[in-house]
Amino acid sequence: MPPARLGRLPNRSDFLRVQAGRRCAMPGFVLQVAPLPPGLAFPAIRVGFTVSRKVGNAVVRNRVRRRLREVARLVIPHGARADQDYVLVGRQGAIGRDFTVLQAELREALRRLKSLPVATP
Repeated sequence: MPPARLGRLPNRSDFLRVQAGRRCAMPGFVLQVAPLPPGLAFPAIRVGFTVSRKVGNAVVRNRVRRRLREVARLVIPHGARADQDYVLVGRQGAIGRDFTVLQAELREALRRLKSLPVATP
């Protein structure tokens, strides 16, 4: 079964709200997590991606963003809570980092932030 499609964080205000939440820094990215705003029921887990100009030129930033988007697509639908919004902030380390290592780091960041899905009996 292919992974579920992720939703996107559409507005700057959503990014700022998630930025004020909890965060976990890993070598390739920083994961930021915040609960969904009250009254919002969204059918998909919402994820935002950002990479600063400090990481590199546009080509490098887009490459980092594509790698993070794919890692999130593979990990988050099966390993994250649906009642939270997520933002992945790309870092310089994501450029040459092994893809499987990035996936393991995202799982570890979710575990550290206690954002793993709640098991239902």
